[in-house]
Amino acid sequence: MLACAIGAAAVAVVLILVLAGDEDAGPNRAHINLASSAGSTNGILPDERRGIPPPAVQQPDLKKAAAEAGCYLELHIDDAGHRHIPPDSPAPSYKTNPPTSGPHVEPPYQQADGAYAEEPKAIDYLHSLEHGRLEIQYAADLPETIQLELKGLYDTMYGAALLFPNNEMPYAVAAATWTNLLACTSYEGRKTLDAIRAFGKETWGKYGGEPVSAFPFAGPTPADPRE
Repeated sequence: MLACAIGAAAVAVVLILVLAGDEDAGPNRAHINLASSAGSTNGILPDERRGIPPPAVQQPDLKKAAAEAGCYLELHIDDAGHRHIPPDSPAPSYKTNPPTSGPHVEPPYQQADGAYAEEPKAIDYLHSLEHGRLEIQYAADLPETIQLELKGLYDTMYGAALLFPNNEMPYAVAAATWTNLLACTSYEGRKTLDAIRAFGKETWGKYGGEPVSAFPFAGPTPADPRE
C-alpha cells in the first residue's frame, strides 16, 4: 500500500513539474469562448499550442494581398440559405468547399469561438459564419511549423473567430466568412498571413444575417490589419 502511495505521489510530482514547465498549457491558449457565441465545442479537442507570432503586415490591400499569395478570392457568393437542421444531420451539398452559406445546425450547436485541434462538423462551423464569424482553416497534413504560424496569427485576432484543420477541402489554407471565401492552394508565409488579415478586415462581422445581434465578442479583431 505504501509503495502504491509513493508511486502515485511521484506521478503527481512529475505531472506538476511538466505543467509548470509549460507556461502555455491550458484552455486559455485555445481562446475557447462559449459565452460570446452561445455555442458549443461539440466535443472537439481545443488547440492549446503556442503559436509563432506573425510578421508585420506588408500588404494590407485585400485584392493585392490575395494575388501576391496566389489565393483565390470570391466575395459576395450567392447565399444558399439559412435553414436550421438537427445536429445529427448529414452535411448537405454546399456550393463551395469550405462552405460559406447554406443549411446548418440548429442552436445551440453552432461551433463556439476558439482554436481547435480537430475538424468540427461542417454544419456546426457553418452556423458560426452566420453569426458574423471568421474561420481560418488549414489542411491537416501541413507541416507543424506552418500550423504554428497560423495559430500565431490567430492568437492576434481571435475575437469572434475560429481556427481548425479541414481534411475535406482542396486547399492548403482557407479563410471564410458568410458568402465570402479566400482559398489558397499553397502556404506562402507572410503573404498568406497578409491575405488572411486583409480578408478579415474586409468581411469580418459584416455578413451572415445575424451579425448585428449575434456578434458580441472579447478579444482583438483586425479593424486595420496593420495594427
